[in-house]
Amino acid sequence: MSHNAHTMTHGSAAHAAGHGDDHHEHHDAGENTVFGFWVYLMSDLLIFATLFVTYVVLSGGTNGGPAAKDLFDLSFVAWETALLLVSSLTFGLGMIALHQSKKGLMFFWLAVTWLLGAGFMGMEIWEFNHLIHQGHGPDKSAFLSAFFALVGTHGLHVSAGMLWLLVMLIQLKNDGLTPRNKTRMACLSLFWHFLDLVWIGVFSVVYLSGAM
Repeated sequence: MSHNAHTMTHGSAAHAAGHGDDHHEHHDAGENTVFGFWVYLMSDLLIFATLFVTYVVLSGGTNGGPAAKDLFDLSFVAWETALLLVSSLTFGLGMIALHQSKKGLMFFWLAVTWLLGAGFMGMEIWEFNHLIHQGHGPDKSAFLSAFFALVGTHGLHVSAGMLWLLVMLIQLKNDGLTPRNKTRMACLSLFWHFLDLVWIGVFSVVYLSGAM
């Protein structure tokens, strides 16, 4: 083998090794990011657990006003719940399309997810406005303060998730399916499914048990 050929072969091997190292570094960084996000979700879970306990303790403090069974419409909340649960399904379909590099299908399912989240938030804002308009705002009793704090905190998280999803749609359109974007989407997917699980708790503890 000539000296030039040997040099070229050695250079190609070094380039391949360097490329492999870069890929390995991206993989490790992505795993660390997802792990760090899991830690964040656990801290967020503690916040919601505190709000749930506070609500349960204060739910009887109506100050002579209406209780949960007098205020909440289960059929209305059931539609809210359906929107959020279906959005979890469409997000999952979007992530499957992302991993299969089917960009058109991915954008479709993620856009549907955003619209379902917007529908959920629209209903929640309407409910809050309706209660306040009837004179049942968070300042009327300990029960209503705890209700607005718990449900409102969840709503703020959903709004943050929708903003994050909108930013990701723009980044995916501009930058494509880069390893960094895939990692960010994995974190957002965890966040969205986490909010769905929290809402199941809200529906069960606040609305369902309140109506019963």
